[in-house]
Amino acid sequence: MKIVALVLAGGEGTRLYPLTAEQAKPALPFASGYRIVDFVLSNLVNSGISTIYVLAQYKPDSLIRHIASAWAPSFSGGEGMIKVLLPRSNTLAGQFKGTADAVYQYLDLLQAHAPDVVAVFAADHVYRMDVRQMAAFHRERDAAVTVSALAVPVDDATSFGVLSTAADGRVREFREKPRHPRAIPGKPHLAYASMGNYLFEAALLERVLQEARRRGDLDFGRDLLPRLCQGERVYAYDFSQNRVPGLQDYEEPAYWRDVGTLSALAAAQQDAMGARPRFNLWNSRWPLRGAVRDWHRDERAEIAPVTASAILRAGSRERRTDERVQPS
Repeated sequence: MKIVALVLAGGEGTRLYPLTAEQAKPALPFASGYRIVDFVLSNLVNSGISTIYVLAQYKPDSLIRHIASAWAPSFSGGEGMIKVLLPRSNTLAGQFKGTADAVYQYLDLLQAHAPDVVAVFAADHVYRMDVRQMAAFHRERDAAVTVSALAVPVDDATSFGVLSTAADGRVREFREKPRHPRAIPGKPHLAYASMGNYLFEAALLERVLQEARRRGDLDFGRDLLPRLCQGERVYAYDFSQNRVPGLQDYEEPAYWRDVGTLSALAAAQQDAMGARPRFNLWNSRWPLRGAVRDWHRDERAEIAPVTASAILRAGSRERRTDERVQPS
């Protein structure tokens, strides 16, 4: 199965201000020389996906420098590639108008690669994932689209796309950031949330993006996925079933965090601290890549956490928002 990955890294990250005053959310430092974008890129590379495009827009300079210095050298001389793509200048206002529009602008690039499957992944989450397992699920179900999903507290689900599924995982309904999320049957305190990671059959993606363009639809979560669930084979991949090697017994299974607010980012940084962290940055069997330093040196380097004062200054920003170019 030939997979080309598009990493959506264009979101402004207003709820992370002032950290995002000068750089995009995916480029923010996380810990020990790593940036937030390194998690998704490491997962893709560790899964054997070697053609990766990072779609950037808001204050992209630091992200471009990071990809060039920390990631591009490891691809030189090999079969794969990693490249940052900016909005095309010949588009209206030279911008990505939404997540689907960002991918649409580079449909010709996808056509040149002729992949079987296109992975459209978010750039701003902290987690480990073997994407090959999601791809195997996608193929076994003969899916047109597969959405990686995880159960979250229903009170938190208003910040995510929420899925309703049949027993076999087929998605019956997708609602983007609903004010009243539908709970999982039999689990009234939980809702099934999209992680913003999608696998698309390449031919279907091309068709639905062209149709979306004619309708004026711009976003995967708000526009395309709710419509696709009505007539296509859309499945939810349960991330809690994903297994990566090298996890320690004290780590939280299927750890995944959306670090879209200052408090969430600080909490995730805390989770990576200590002798028995909930999320261990150091895993030689599923390494986190991208730090601009020797991976084996200073492995227990102290994490510089988000300060409490920064959280308090931005408290008013931690509310439901619709950042148009953030992945759903």
